[in-house]
Formats: sequence, C-alpha cells, structure tokens
Amino acid sequence: MARRQVGSTRRLGDGGSFPFAGALHSKSRSSPLLSICLVLVGACLLIGYAYSGPGIFKSIKEVSKVTGDYSCTAEVQRAVSVLKKAYGDGMRKVLHVGPETCSVVSTLLKEDETEAWGIEPYDIEDADSHCKSLVSKGLVRVADIKFPLPYRPKSFSLVIVSDALDYLSPKYLNKTVPELARVASDGVVLFAGLPGQQRAKVAELSKFGRPAKMRSASWWNRFFVQTSLEENEAPSKKFEQAVSKGSYKPACQVFHLKPLH
Repeated sequence: MARRQVGSTRRLGDGGSFPFAGALHSKSRSSPLLSICLVLVGACLLIGYAYSGPGIFKSIKEVSKVTGDYSCTAEVQRAVSVLKKAYGDGMRKVLHVGPETCSVVSTLLKEDETEAWGIEPYDIEDADSHCKSLVSKGLVRVADIKFPLPYRPKSFSLVIVSDALDYLSPKYLNKTVPELARVASDGVVLFAGLPGQQRAKVAELSKFGRPAKMRSASWWNRFFVQTSLEENEAPSKKFEQAVSKGSYKPACQVFHLKPLH
C-alpha cells in the first residue's frame, strides 16, 4: 500500500496537475539531511510513546521486570559457602538438578575437594560451548526428572535442586522428590520459589510445559509429611546459623531433607 501511495504522488507531480508537487519533489531530493533528521525524530517520538503508554514495547519492559529477578539457581551459587558450613564433608560429591545447572556445576568444581555433577531437566540446544563441554565429559546430562533418575541409591553425598520442582504438578512431585532423596547419602537441599514470584520467561513457558507454581512453606511441609520425607535438622540449624552470621540472605525458600534409605 505504501508503494502505491508513493507512486501516485510521483505521477501527479509529473503530470503537472498539482503545480507544487514537482517543486517539493525537487526540494526533497536536494535536502536528504533534512529527511534523515525527520525520520530520526519520528523514531524517537515513537519509542518514547511506546514506553510511556500502552504498546508492545511497554509489554516487553514489564515482562523483563518480573522474569529472571528471582532465580533460585543463582541462589544456589550464592549459598555455596553457607552450604559448606552446614554440610561439611557432605559437599564432597554433589548433584545439582535444575535449569542452568552448568553454571552451578562450574561453581562447585572450583571448591576444594568437591566433585560435582548436574542434571538439566530441559533442552540445552542453545547452551554455550562450556556447557556442552561439561555434557560431553559426562558431568552434566539432560534427563526428564519426572522419571526415575539414572543413578544408584546413595550415588551422591548431597543433592541440590532449584528452579525445577516449581514447574511440576503434585502428581510428579510425589515421584521426583523421593527419587532425589534416594540417590543422596547425606541429604537433599531444595530451593523453592516464594509465592508471588514469577520464574519463567514468557518465551520459555512452552519449554517448561506449564507456568511455575510458587507454593507456601506450609504446603511444602504437608507434602513432605505425605511422602514420608523428614527434615534434616542438624544441617538445617547449621545453615540458619551461618545465614544469621553472614551477608547471604535467602530470597528463596530452602528446605533440608534427610536421605531416603
């Protein structure tokens, strides 16, 4: 439609039926700088309006405010030193389960006397070369955590999970959480989102299959009782003591569970 409109104006000027068209056309050709300036000013006004009022740009900005701000996986990396104080030798062989597990495994491998593995519950086609290297070495694997984990009982001293269980329905949680406890010898640390937090980016909802469900502490405690999982009291108290004395303040719920032997 735009091309036809431009073409009709040009024919009108060439035909002479509008006496000023030729002059305007000539002037616009002789002043390209003016045209460029007008285009830039218009673009700036359009962007300013889009961000100040309703529009697609404002929607994108609003989405970015509530996504990625509450990552329990980032919490895990911040809490490594606190976890070491709470679990001691229990940090010697760690399995992390959750998205972005490559970053957590990389952080854990930097710790002295710590072996680390990871399970990525979702596709990692867009992973960087470092993550793909961890996968090729067998340190990180992609697996659907709704099914039994490919490990023997007590394969790891500590299992840490983050940003994964919030996307599972109770039907699958009943199977997955006991599986996490089965492969641990010293305990399971569960990082869960707080009610009111939004975890997944809108573009990633199709990857997760369902939006995150942020559950309260009372909900989780009832769930643990129903699935015969007990609080790991000793490391839980040490963790709380370390938190009270340090600069790390959890932005996610942290639960400490005994292994399932």
